Amino acid sequence: MRLTSPPVPVFTLERVRFDEDYHPLDNTRITTNFANLARGENRRENLRNAIRMINNRFNELAADDNETADRYSLDLDIVSVSIDLDEGGDGERFPIIEVLETTIVDHRSGTRIPGIVGNNFSSYVRDYDFSVVLPAHNAGGSGFSVPDDFGVLHGNLFRSFVASDAYTRHFAKAPVICLSVSSTKTYQRTDTRHPVLGVEYRQDEYSLTDDYFAKMGMKVRYFMPPRSAAPLAFYHVGDLLADYTNLELISTIATMETFQKIYRPEIYNANSAAPARFQPSLSQPDYSLTRIDYDREERSRLAVEQGRFAGEHFVEPHRETLELWSAQFSDRELEGAQA
Repeated sequence: MRLTSPPVPVFTLERVRFDEDYHPLDNTRITTNFANLARGENRRENLRNAIRMINNRFNELAADDNETADRYSLDLDIVSVSIDLDEGGDGERFPIIEVLETTIVDHRSGTRIPGIVGNNFSSYVRDYDFSVVLPAHNAGGSGFSVPDDFGVLHGNLFRSFVASDAYTRHFAKAPVICLSVSSTKTYQRTDTRHPVLGVEYRQDEYSLTDDYFAKMGMKVRYFMPPRSAAPLAFYHVGDLLADYTNLELISTIATMETFQKIYRPEIYNANSAAPARFQPSLSQPDYSLTRIDYDREERSRLAVEQGRFAGEHFVEPHRETLELWSAQFSDRELEGAQA
């Protein structure tokens, strides 16, 4: 990677279909949700079962004019984003972001309907921030704190990608990222209801993840969809309720709720639904396991390794140039907001 001053980021996108034949790209973070399911001797069965769960949940939520609950299926494409800070985009690329794009297949009409991009979110630089920067900052301290600039570089890289020609050429709408609620916060049910997103929950104090995504230009709302066990966190840029159709929102819910049932069954595959005042817990015992293998401990360990990889191969070698670019990007964003 030959960095210019000031650098001009060029983003490159690669797509790979997530199906029972899925094999991760060479530059895919091996802690990513998709790659974790596609490993081991049960990989094909894992993938097949996950896709079946996604399609069943989609048809359950898209019940109108769908009496046999098989009208729709989802095609899922993993979008891997690489960055090159060399002007012209002909330098060395570093894998930076991985998101998921949904496409709705209507088998009755024979049409394909664009869904939502985002959904799952995977990032080497986020691994670096949470697995390297944050522990180092708190080493030997008497309490927990975060650096003043925590997440700023990552947030600017993400916002630069969403504003780039590469993004707008491929995607018509802003991304929505759907994650688990925090197990350290308490959520209170409200009177707000949406036909697809379900009942809204709110919390008085944002989590570290919420603050981190705010630096990416994303707000958060928490909804528990119909017949779900717990609320999901929906990170979005514009108006979550007005900017997306019901089918688009269903594509995100069906996909990410399925993943959360696999990754956090204690919360999302619990045998009873979240009460009005909800404290998520990964230690509560009343839940069911899916028939899908997943190694949560391995994923946590590999996140540290990949955070170090990002530090050694991207952040540290190019820190001065990245900090210059990030400061200039922040200044331009501030000028645009004040204009």
